[in-house]
Amino acid sequence: MSFSQAVSGLGAASSNLDVIGNNIANSATAGFKSSTIAFADMFAGSNVGLGTKVAAVIQNFNDGSTTTTSRGLDVALSGNGFFRMTDTSGAVYYSRNGQFTLDENRNLVNTQGLTVTGYPVSGTPPTVQTGANPVALSIPTTQMAARATTTATQVANLNSTSTIPSVTTFSASDVDSYNAKSTMTVYDSQGNDHTLDMYYVKTADNNWTVHAMDSTTGTSAGDFTLTFDANGGLTGINGGTGNTVNLTIDGSNGAAGNQSISLSMLGSLQQNTGTTTFGNPTQDGYAPGDLTSYAINDDGTITGSYSNQKTQLLGQIVLASFSNPEGLQSQGDNVWAATSSSGQAAIGLANTGTYGSLTSGALEASNVDMSKELVNMIVAQRNYQANAQTIKTQDQILNTLVNLR
Repeated sequence: MSFSQAVSGLGAASSNLDVIGNNIANSATAGFKSSTIAFADMFAGSNVGLGTKVAAVIQNFNDGSTTTTSRGLDVALSGNGFFRMTDTSGAVYYSRNGQFTLDENRNLVNTQGLTVTGYPVSGTPPTVQTGANPVALSIPTTQMAARATTTATQVANLNSTSTIPSVTTFSASDVDSYNAKSTMTVYDSQGNDHTLDMYYVKTADNNWTVHAMDSTTGTSAGDFTLTFDANGGLTGINGGTGNTVNLTIDGSNGAAGNQSISLSMLGSLQQNTGTTTFGNPTQDGYAPGDLTSYAINDDGTITGSYSNQKTQLLGQIVLASFSNPEGLQSQGDNVWAATSSSGQAAIGLANTGTYGSLTSGALEASNVDMSKELVNMIVAQRNYQANAQTIKTQDQILNTLVNLR
């Protein structure tokens, strides 16, 4: 019986070395989770055991260290979550390796070609459809469509000591017919830029008339009057509502005409500033743009950067969590599949619930502790040698018994 005991010990030690060797071999594999082997003794109606067996190979899902790569499609996962991926047949797999790339169809995939899934975007501007069925994420090369300007802001700091212009009839070409001028760029429905010039004419104390001109088309965008109180605060806009006024521009090159722009002058002042100044104008329109770069953010959103200096959401990576991650079945290629032991996957977003957190431009390293594995290797080697010595000793005993005369 001692032969079988020793043989089982040799097999157990060999299996232990297999696990240790696999851990060491994958010590540089991003997102790899090390394993340890569990043994159990064997009995068969006797107080003397029959040896040992491998009871289970237990995976260690503790986090690996996060290493910076500065690559836009690399993302490190910390905590209990997993990336959710699908193959061409629709089978679902889970991974911790955030080394993503693009395939020939510009789908976001891992290095084995499994497609990363997440929530899609829709609408203008695009917004993430949180809670929708996860779909394959992609990085489209389609151009960002132009957006017509609908709102704008301009803060004027008008000099109260300015005098009424000597030329009473306003003309944009006559600098003596106005006191100051501000300029902003706005866009029509096709993304054509228009230069919106606003000429400020002091007509009386605390009163200024503003002539808005679309210099691109050479047409008036509208006139209005600013009124101020004794402290120089803006009290209203005659020709508008409150602190806003609607201006109108005509589109160029076939763009929509009579485009309305709501201009806010909130915060404008008239005081003895020595000179009239203007704050930086803002507006919500933009020209069309081509995709120039893309990146995954810490919340799992994927954003594209465009040549018009704008960014746009392209999707958001979903994460999966399990009630018993150790019940997942390894499928090789650094992915796992759900089992009845792991339970069904719960789907959610990074930084919520038990889904963990993401770090963009980084990767989760293997959680293999090399020093620990080398010590375990020594122990497994000694274990193997001791079991081999048991066989040798039993052989010597049997040899002595056979040689009895």
